[in-house]
Amino acid sequence: MSDGERDQWGERLERRFGVGTATSIIIGLTIGAGIFASPAAAAGALGAPHLILLAWALGGAISIAGALSIAELAAAMPRSGGWFTYLVEGWGPAPAFAYGWVELFVIAPATLSAGAVLFAQYAGWFVPMGHGGETAVAAAVLLAVTIIAWVGTGVAGTIVAIATTAKYVGLIALALLIFALGGGQLHLSAGAAPVPAGVHLVPAMLTALFAVMFTYDGWGDGARIAGEIRDPARNVPRAMLLAVTLVTAIYLAVNAAYLFVLPSDALAKSPLVAADAVSRLPGIGRIAAGLVSALVAVSVFGVMLACAVAYPRTQFAMADRGLFPRIAARISPRFGTPSVAIWIVGGMSLLFLVGGTFQRLANRMLLGLWPFYVLCVLAIFVLRRRRPDLPRPYRAWGYPAVQVLFVLAGVALMVNASIDDPVNAGVTFGLAGVGMVVYPVWRRMQGGRGGPGGQAGPEAGG
Repeated sequence: MSDGERDQWGERLERRFGVGTATSIIIGLTIGAGIFASPAAAAGALGAPHLILLAWALGGAISIAGALSIAELAAAMPRSGGWFTYLVEGWGPAPAFAYGWVELFVIAPATLSAGAVLFAQYAGWFVPMGHGGETAVAAAVLLAVTIIAWVGTGVAGTIVAIATTAKYVGLIALALLIFALGGGQLHLSAGAAPVPAGVHLVPAMLTALFAVMFTYDGWGDGARIAGEIRDPARNVPRAMLLAVTLVTAIYLAVNAAYLFVLPSDALAKSPLVAADAVSRLPGIGRIAAGLVSALVAVSVFGVMLACAVAYPRTQFAMADRGLFPRIAARISPRFGTPSVAIWIVGGMSLLFLVGGTFQRLANRMLLGLWPFYVLCVLAIFVLRRRRPDLPRPYRAWGYPAVQVLFVLAGVALMVNASIDDPVNAGVTFGLAGVGMVVYPVWRRMQGGRGGPGGQAGPEAGG
């Protein structure tokens, strides 16, 4: 598709992804470093192993409910930008602009920068290096994923598919290895800290779920690449549901494996839970630790590349609707990718890396996303009333009960997180508020242009 030519949904990017590649990208966006770190936070909040596993199952259920809901919007409006597109259509350009603002200045660069540093740290297991060496490796891997995303979605999609397969198979192998050689039993009571009864159990579960949902984050990211999926009416819902189901299954298996060899009090104190779990396996010691380090590095690289492909689609979509500088809507005539948007996100990520602020901002990422997740699911109700004639090849399963439960779960998670860390929550919500303030200024600068129907000119470059 040439730059400026639009398909029946108004999309200018070529639809290159089938259901298999789309599924691998969604899994790649979801499975990152969280499964190697978040189990400790969940264990610390709940203590009891059966409640820990319940939290992971609930996290999967919430993610599946979200995917089943957002798929209606993605199939009806398969455009680049995902969440941004649904916010524009459901609530208008101001909250959509705020979302793009938060994603550009917090979510995308923090995610990519944090992943780059973690990759460098685990690479240091094989080649010891100081802080300067780790920073150089982190910058190099950031540059690498940006270049791959720029060169083409076909190349990036293939690499993400390979990396996703490798880390998924690696997680299966990790779980099987622990069950085969652990020689223990599922620690359903040993070492478990008592859980406060009654009302205290609810906030404890919500605290654990917030850590768990960080690991599941990516469940709706098929919406980001919906503008590049072939036959979106069928393939977008299939890819999203298949990806989230596979992620839920492997997360439950891996956490059961952790609890097979680690009492929950030990799990709660373990920042490198996978390495600690395999360290208890007899006879394989350093070899197992090396394999786990390689698995984490592959996992992080895969999620970074998937993010480098998916996140710039928001800035591209914003520019395509007149809500961001028009240059970001350019499509490379050579590679067919939103080249300027990709390099904007890559450059921001490198700045975060140099500035060293990414770790603090990475902790705010999830809290910054959930208000918009809730608004997008609520947009299903708004659009069914406002646009009843909108073609809906897929209608959200369980409507309206599933969607109401998802919204209630999201609100509960945000309220509990705000109580746990009011300063962090205030800063994160404040950034979204800044976006709302900047939007009317942007509109005045553009002479009132830009909005739900605004489109950037069909320029080419990069």
